[in-house]
Amino acid sequence: MYMAYGWPQVIPLDAGLASASSDRTIYLKAVNRLLLIVGPTHLELWSSSQHKVRLGKFVREERSVEIEGENAQAVWSPDTKTVAVLTSSHFLHIYKIHLTGKRLLIGGKQFPGLLLANISLTITESIPFSTDCFATSNFVCDGKSMLIGLSNGHLQPISWNSELSDSFRLCCINSPSPNEASTSHQNPNFHCCAHNSSISQLEFSPQLKMLAVLHSTGQIQLCSVGKKGLKQTNGMKSERWLDTQGATQASFAPDQLLLAVGLAKGAVELYDLTESTQLLRTISLYDWGYSVEDTGPVSSLAWTPGSTALAVGWKFRGLSVWSTSGCRLMCTLRQTSLSSASSPMGKPSTGFKAEPLMAGTGQLAWDENGYRLFAVEEGSADRVIGFSFGKCGFDKGLSGSTYSRQFLYGEDRVLLVQQDATDELKILQLNLPVSYIEQNWPVQHVAASDDGMYLAVSGTHGVILYDLRNKKWRYFGDVTQEQRIQCKGLLWLKSKIIVVCNYIDSSDTYELLFYPRYHLDQSSLLCRKTLVGKPIVMDVFQDYILVTYNPFDVHIFHAKITGELSPTSSPVLQLTTVRELSIMSVKSHPASMHFIPDSSDENKSKNYDQSSDLLLQQPSRCLILRKNGELSLLDLDDGHEQVLTNSVDLFWVTCDKSEDNKANLIKEVSWLDYGHRGMQVWYPSQGRDPFKQEDFLQLDPELEFDREIYPLGLLPNVGVVVGVTQRMSFSTSEFPCFEPSPQAQTILHCLLRHLLQRDKSEEALRLAHLSAEKPHFSHCLEWLLFTVFDADISTQSSANKSSSSDPSPAPLLEKTCDLLRNFPEYFDVVVSVARKTDGRHWARLFSAAGRSTELFEECFQRRWYRTAACYILVIAKLEGPAVSQYCALRLLQATLDESLYELAGELVRFLLRSGREFENATSDSERLSPRFLGYFIFRSPYKRQSSDLKSGSSKELSPHINSVKNILESHASYLMSGKELSKLVAFVKGTQFDLVEYLQRERSGSAQLDNFASALELIGQKLHMDTLQSRLDAEFLLAHMCSVKFKEWIVVLATLLSRAEVLVDLFRHDMRLWKAYSMTLQSHEEFKKYLGLLNLLEEQLSSVTDDKIQNGAL
Repeated sequence: MYMAYGWPQVIPLDAGLASASSDRTIYLKAVNRLLLIVGPTHLELWSSSQHKVRLGKFVREERSVEIEGENAQAVWSPDTKTVAVLTSSHFLHIYKIHLTGKRLLIGGKQFPGLLLANISLTITESIPFSTDCFATSNFVCDGKSMLIGLSNGHLQPISWNSELSDSFRLCCINSPSPNEASTSHQNPNFHCCAHNSSISQLEFSPQLKMLAVLHSTGQIQLCSVGKKGLKQTNGMKSERWLDTQGATQASFAPDQLLLAVGLAKGAVELYDLTESTQLLRTISLYDWGYSVEDTGPVSSLAWTPGSTALAVGWKFRGLSVWSTSGCRLMCTLRQTSLSSASSPMGKPSTGFKAEPLMAGTGQLAWDENGYRLFAVEEGSADRVIGFSFGKCGFDKGLSGSTYSRQFLYGEDRVLLVQQDATDELKILQLNLPVSYIEQNWPVQHVAASDDGMYLAVSGTHGVILYDLRNKKWRYFGDVTQEQRIQCKGLLWLKSKIIVVCNYIDSSDTYELLFYPRYHLDQSSLLCRKTLVGKPIVMDVFQDYILVTYNPFDVHIFHAKITGELSPTSSPVLQLTTVRELSIMSVKSHPASMHFIPDSSDENKSKNYDQSSDLLLQQPSRCLILRKNGELSLLDLDDGHEQVLTNSVDLFWVTCDKSEDNKANLIKEVSWLDYGHRGMQVWYPSQGRDPFKQEDFLQLDPELEFDREIYPLGLLPNVGVVVGVTQRMSFSTSEFPCFEPSPQAQTILHCLLRHLLQRDKSEEALRLAHLSAEKPHFSHCLEWLLFTVFDADISTQSSANKSSSSDPSPAPLLEKTCDLLRNFPEYFDVVVSVARKTDGRHWARLFSAAGRSTELFEECFQRRWYRTAACYILVIAKLEGPAVSQYCALRLLQATLDESLYELAGELVRFLLRSGREFENATSDSERLSPRFLGYFIFRSPYKRQSSDLKSGSSKELSPHINSVKNILESHASYLMSGKELSKLVAFVKGTQFDLVEYLQRERSGSAQLDNFASALELIGQKLHMDTLQSRLDAEFLLAHMCSVKFKEWIVVLATLLSRAEVLVDLFRHDMRLWKAYSMTLQSHEEFKKYLGLLNLLEEQLSSVTDDKIQNGAL
């Protein structure tokens, strides 16, 4: 798995000759820490190591370009010593690359591989193509010969000494029958021998001995190549045709036995290269809102080393990287929305100028380690853009795995997933010490100890350890010892011993070295074990180490430690071979293998803690993931291999792998795998099948990871899968910063359901109690009940078609409800699941969960009013509107008492509407459909009080409206009498209570103020005018008082708000009121803060003449 991080790096290129008519880069390839770029008139050789420097270049003379044409096609020999270039005028140039041995100094230091290079033109040969036959494809090559496609459909062999052989056509001698073609995506009506289409691209895989010929018709011809390679033309045979319909690019993935085919419509098809040649899957950006009009056709394809990820470039815009399972790992196109195919697909605007490769992708190339993806923009020859990638070593099989840490590693750093103080997952970039990585670049292996306290990291030489708790690095004290170690694999033994697989150059042999983590030195070496060959896979479980060699020989060692592992003692480690197994198989090589502990290992582990002399029984089974994605179970006793599934990217063995088994929430699971089908979990079974497979995608849609989130590993102590996705942050720099972002996906509900299915209710309850404090526990319970209930509905629907329905719930649904009753989240979970399902099935749910009125009553008694409110609609559906009206009225009074006015408003709207419907059709309960749930749960856009509550007298109102009105008016009187004005405002806004009508009626009642001085003091204390919300509440009340011309309240509120204009308008018509107001404020000490307002009023009122005042009084 590969994930981009950091800012892209720009490598500036030489401009070449100014007279060049083309601005595109002809050829781009990275190998052996070298990067070759061929432009229209020049060649450049760069270092692709940690220091990107130009090592040499060759610029053609202008006369040569005029006579022989510009560079058109190029190819680099496998030994990196020769470059062949074909010009536009059909001249073949052979260049020789010679590393001089003169080292470059960077910062005054020498670094491995940085040698100046000479590029010289040694051969210039004119290719005698006819006028109607010329080169139309790229070169492919092996160590002895090159091949290029022609316009007449022939292939032209050329040696590295520029010697030409006769061109030839690959005839389709094995034409498939129509029946065969229909099952293998072949075109039986295509007769290649009679077809004269030109060849637009060639793709050759030396490992598979297979040649793909892409014709201008968009079809691909697959050919086998003889043992002698491309030189032996009579050994090439056409095997089959792919009816790809618009192919533009093709690329082999030899380790995965796949062929990627880029199409003109912008998609990429992946074909299985076994005998069937089936189309496996199609990947594209269409689901992310981009069509072929946005990206253009596929212009380039590049597989990572190991063929685990594919880079795809488009002609018009952008590139992306995909896993073989179809997960989008990286994309340079801005993500406007995660949408469906219906989302708008607009052309990029000028605001997208920071997006890389806006003009399209011309060339793509990975370095040999997969840490860098080099890209050239379409129509550009002035720079190369390098994207940095981190990866995880699932495909290597030589580094130990653990659940204590999830990480990626880049060329000089480790990207570690950690939880911050708020339990959010973050990426911590751990840079390796400069003193180590400068001489041992790049990172080769990373392994975390089972206790999660240490990381072991190896570069090209040596090993270093990082103490995560103390944040310190540990090195070899002797650099010469470090340089003698070429680490090819890392394991942790019991979290205290680091196991290094070392390669010895002088003898071409491999060995295992055992070092204690407290001291990296030859003097502390615990054991040295010479291996019989090159290991391809290693694993460790407790005291047992598994080593697998080619072709498929398995050796298992047992490690016995004598003495205490401490610097003050002299421990001894004895390594003995306990099993050797040689398996004859023609299948793909293993990518990783892991021990499967026996079911009795857990009990034995407890005994081992009590008596260290008791030797654990070695595991008898292991899982094998082959490079082609096949997952199988190997019995180490008899060598029998059972195929389990295919199209798997990675897997995790979970049973008894955690050192802290008490905190392991997923120990009931044997293993999980991830691939094209998504996440799959495997449980132990006592039946004929040793294991039972359960597909998360079928039963748990919530567990389906987004196709842009790739899982990294497990956290057994919280029961989640940790994945990572790409984010881009834009700034003032030219390119965005790529940021891996960790994501967590819980699997707790699947584990609980599995235990309930196996009648392990007590174990499920213990697991749930362990998880009760974990994040998203309530969410997990909800998904558990939802998935079980949804499956129950589907089963019942199927039964209804064949026989009479059974209203009783399934036993699993009852067990699930019994489990959930042990937790306070039960009431929320049940009603939430009901809201997500059709109301026609509610009776079945609540027959298992309990009667809806009883659940409502329990919530009501516990004062969980919001949860109780959610049950009102269920009660209306199952018990009838009369019962729901009664419950809603009780709940309305309770919410008003608790000042939950928004909830009270929702209840009021429900009561009014359901009451009218009840009166209109008391027997028609079907009108309370689940669609009404949105009306009840969410706040209504209806902003004014219902006309039902505005009628004149209570006698005119129907009983249900009268009940609601009485409750509201009673609460309004309670608030007004106590002058709880802030609550009154919230009450009016929440319930849409008609305050104007109430004030008109209660002017001499509960709304009356006895005297101005006491009212001003009391209301000022109640409103707390020093806060913004209180002032807004006072403004709200003042507006309503003005509308009913309630002078007493207007004077008090306007004074508190210092609204001089309101008071002037009032006093200018009543000077007696003004004099009384002025005297009151001046006579009370506590009203001194209003003297400024009083002076302002006096100044404004003094401008009014006596005549106007007298007229106003009259």
